[in-house]
Amino acid sequence: MVWTDLCASDDIEADDLITLEYEGNLYAVYHTDAGEYFCSDGLCTHEQVDLGDGLLMDHIIECPKHNGRFDIRDGSPKGSPVCVALRTYPVRVENGRVLVNLAS
Repeated sequence: MVWTDLCASDDIEADDLITLEYEGNLYAVYHTDAGEYFCSDGLCTHEQVDLGDGLLMDHIIECPKHNGRFDIRDGSPKGSPVCVALRTYPVRVENGRVLVNLAS
């Protein structure tokens, strides 16, 4: 696996997310209250809205535009109007850095 360093782990508060651009694509990196990190595409599959202004609740991200919801662990849709899953990526944290396998 090829791991890409996207950000520092302390760039993201617990129970929050950030979106960032890497090589022309937008990604969302999530940090749960339990200390877990996840990564998905950064745009909602419904209307391509940046998820960075969305609300993270446990393992659910809610889109800021139409309140569609996704499970950040596997990208599955959890509330309308979304019906197409988010693409998710494997994450690991090493030496305070969030590494993501964007090739998966």
